[in-house]
Amino acid sequence: MAEPKKLFIKTYGCQMNVYDSERMAETLGGEGYVTTEVAEEADMVLLNTCHIREKASEKLYSDLGRLKPLKAAKPGMKIGVAGCVAQAEGDEIMRRMPLVDLVVGPQSYHRLPGMMGELAKGNRAVDTEFPAEDKFDHLPARKALRGPTAFLTVQEGCDKFCAFCVVPYTRGAEVSRPVTRLLAEARDLVERGVKEITLLGQNVNAYHGTGGDGDGEGGAWGLARLVRALARIDGLERIRYTTSHPNDMEDDLIAAHGDEAKLMPYLHLPVQSGSDRILKAMNRKHTRDEYFRLIDRIRAARPDILLTSDFIVGFPGETDQDFADTLDLIRRVEFGAAFSFKYSARPGTPAAEKAPVAAEVADARLQELQALITTQQRAAQEAMVGREVSVLYEKPGRLPGQMVGKSDHLHAVHVTDPAGKAGDLVRVRIVASVTNSLSGERV
Repeated sequence: MAEPKKLFIKTYGCQMNVYDSERMAETLGGEGYVTTEVAEEADMVLLNTCHIREKASEKLYSDLGRLKPLKAAKPGMKIGVAGCVAQAEGDEIMRRMPLVDLVVGPQSYHRLPGMMGELAKGNRAVDTEFPAEDKFDHLPARKALRGPTAFLTVQEGCDKFCAFCVVPYTRGAEVSRPVTRLLAEARDLVERGVKEITLLGQNVNAYHGTGGDGDGEGGAWGLARLVRALARIDGLERIRYTTSHPNDMEDDLIAAHGDEAKLMPYLHLPVQSGSDRILKAMNRKHTRDEYFRLIDRIRAARPDILLTSDFIVGFPGETDQDFADTLDLIRRVEFGAAFSFKYSARPGTPAAEKAPVAAEVADARLQELQALITTQQRAAQEAMVGREVSVLYEKPGRLPGQMVGKSDHLHAVHVTDPAGKAGDLVRVRIVASVTNSLSGERV
């Protein structure tokens, strides 16, 4: 019997890419590939790229350069590039890097089997189209998972066209998956041991999928209705969703945070800036005051919710006052954590045509903002000490008899529990806060 071929995947960027990498591995499993964690063992190396942040292309070409001696030593190895950089720069990748055999965009990876056929003929293969067919209709059933949590893509693409963002160009227009397929996939995940599902989308709360779940009701479902249907699945204990846009936080979704116990008290709600002038320049289509009012409504529905956000500093035209307004927003909202970045121009976006803020100014602002966020994150974690929380164990910790999992607020928690195992959902008393995690004891 022939030895199986080995596949190594490196995933850059967001949780959507993590999900896509899993699905590509499953698709290539049908072509005889098994995954490996060691690139040197691989018969195929697949780089699943992200185009959101600075120097995305440079990072890709650097990694491809490091693969040159590997391919020289193993000429039969195939090298592929997937994801958003592939979508944006597929032809350029093939031109600059002869060692690349395959380029596939994030909407086309269901076509990998056909592309592998081209490689078998000695041809190179590129597919960066936005195909008319739904890729999810052509992907294989999901296989055994590594743990009790799973991602489930419910929505892809973006119609917002923020001035700094390439997602509408690399992921396409907003598309929502049908309700019946999502419920079926969720039930299948639960049958194989999953207890927590995170719903994914570029603008996940813009979800409007068609169909019902057997109750005879059709039409478009919003995210709140999907959450409530998922919550009725026996064995599914936790539901999360990410990433959201403030303009799509509808009343029923806010209400669901207050009355649906399986929807976790955690919300990532990017605002990007606290300055109305910069928000307008970013084409965010909301004001700081509208964001404040939205936060008040969410907290009224779920007082213990932990909020996180995204921030960009040094956006073209950002003044000292604009930055001060952002710091003021952070102080007023009191986030549990945040992702923050120095603005980097993405080719083809409107903001890329504008003069950037001086690098040294942007660097100083980023450090100041991150120091404030770190202070708030520490305060949020320290406020958990002495409280009881639910923790879903995901894996053993580094210490003997230790388990690691996530609290309902998405804090990482280390628990001494020699009898614990992955998939246990337990009550834990938090006894200490350490950098980026909590320590607890099982109740």
